[in-house]
Amino acid sequence: QVQLVESGGGLVQAGGSLRLSCAASGRTFSTYAMGWFRQAPGREREFVAGISATGLITQYADSVKGRFTVSRDNAKNTVYLQQNKLKPEDTAVYYCAATQRGSNWWSYGNEYEYWGQGTQVTVSS
Repeated sequence: QVQLVESGGGLVQAGGSLRLSCAASGRTFSTYAMGWFRQAPGREREFVAGISATGLITQYADSVKGRFTVSRDNAKNTVYLQQNKLKPEDTAVYYCAATQRGSNWWSYGNEYEYWGQGTQVTVSS
């Protein structure tokens, strides 16, 4: 079993940066691909980024490509989401999640086995 805890959210002005972290418990973290999702009030949850178990493969939603970077440190059981050039429309609760499915499935939230509680990111204009 994997337990996930996000941190690093906060209030930032448009154009600013944040680095989200997702700390995982359990010895099997390095066998899971990890995803970041977000959900804004009144909107459906959406895929943001994914990273393979080894960290060699990454995937991004078009809306964040070129601004966000996902990475992981398996020695620290942690996955990161570096957010640059933030926009007000990036405001949402951000969740990390773990899956053993391949990259074709990363954008589908139902394919993830474990979820964190989320961290709020608010971008002011």
